[in-house]
Amino acid sequence: MIQIHPQSVPVPSIRRAAALAAGPLLCLSAFAQEPVAGTGQDDARLDKLEAEQAELERRIDLVAEDVEGLRLGEVLTPLGEGYRGMGPAASKVYGLDHGLAIGGYGEVFARFDDEGTDVADALRGVLYVGYRFDEKWLLNTEIEIEHADEAFLEFAYVDYLARPGFNVRAGLLLAPMGFLNELHEPTTFFGVARPGVETVILPTTFRENGAGAHGEFGDFVYRAYVLNGFNAEGFTDGGLRGGRQKGSQSLSEDWALTARLDWMGLPGTTLGVSTWMGDSGQDQVAAGDVGTAILEGHAEWRWRGLRTRFLYAQADLDDVAALNADLGLTGADSVGEKLEGWYAEAAYDVMGWLKQDSKQSLSPFVRYETYDTQAEVPDGFTSDPANDDEILTVGLDWKPMPHVVFKADVMALEDAAGGDSTRFNIGMGYVF
Repeated sequence: MIQIHPQSVPVPSIRRAAALAAGPLLCLSAFAQEPVAGTGQDDARLDKLEAEQAELERRIDLVAEDVEGLRLGEVLTPLGEGYRGMGPAASKVYGLDHGLAIGGYGEVFARFDDEGTDVADALRGVLYVGYRFDEKWLLNTEIEIEHADEAFLEFAYVDYLARPGFNVRAGLLLAPMGFLNELHEPTTFFGVARPGVETVILPTTFRENGAGAHGEFGDFVYRAYVLNGFNAEGFTDGGLRGGRQKGSQSLSEDWALTARLDWMGLPGTTLGVSTWMGDSGQDQVAAGDVGTAILEGHAEWRWRGLRTRFLYAQADLDDVAALNADLGLTGADSVGEKLEGWYAEAAYDVMGWLKQDSKQSLSPFVRYETYDTQAEVPDGFTSDPANDDEILTVGLDWKPMPHVVFKADVMALEDAAGGDSTRFNIGMGYVF
């Protein structure tokens, strides 16, 4: 991005140089076009040149005023509160009366695993670009680069803001489920890695093409969309992530309804539920529609430096035996008929104890989660106990300022097959 700093632009000298250069050029041009005549004609010609030079100076003054009035803050609007479940940077366009909003975030991490390959990754670099057409209409988009070389359109939608209780949204939409599918900027959640429950049971980040409504009434906030369904041929024994179509030439024989309702009637408290209901066969599974129902409930409580979260998620699939046959899966490789998991998390910002009135935060946290992607399988198949996982994460998040975070945590992973490992993660994130 080209940044213009008005303080460094010598506007008066530019104005003088342009005027001095323009005057002789105009004189030469005029005298070159007509032969020299009497004194009266010369005076008229000079009057004309002076008028043209005055007009040129006027235009230079206008350009100078534009340069002097340009400030980066008018393009990169400041971060505010999130808008109906979305992160502060993703919501910037909602704070404008008119014009362009630019924001973004990024994450870089390193993982050290005692049973795997150590990895360092520029995980995400995201650019939000939004445009507020007027008080009713706006465009909001997220363009994401993953692992430094994979580009995705994460969401792109048009909002019509009719009234607080009812607004219409259409395009590539994030499913309004869980804590992180919509709100996943790195300064908004604890730990380097997102919780496993919101990765395999709720396949964050999942988005599809469609349309719907959103709004608020009293203490309640809702979102409800019709989106194209999953493609069940991407489901595995490890979960639903492979079934996401991500808006890319999506098979659209089957559609789904997804909806969310949150209650925020007490300060610092959020209680909510969300759901996904639809078929996922997309006419690809010969003997079934693969009905897919996901139900999720969540609670968050904030008080002073304390923040706690709880989330439960369950997915139920129909026609899984037919899907297994279609995919050639046998034995313990079956797709789960039931997937379920939950996690609980607590964190406390201790910076208030260490340095009062500090803009920094220092938050130790702990999170316990358990999930099983084969909680139930069809008759004639078996569950793989390696898909029944428990994870304890203990870590520390430090924000030297609200827009930058440094993270470190240790994860103890176990599964029902007896496997266990320890993982150490460090990372940083930013938002603007």
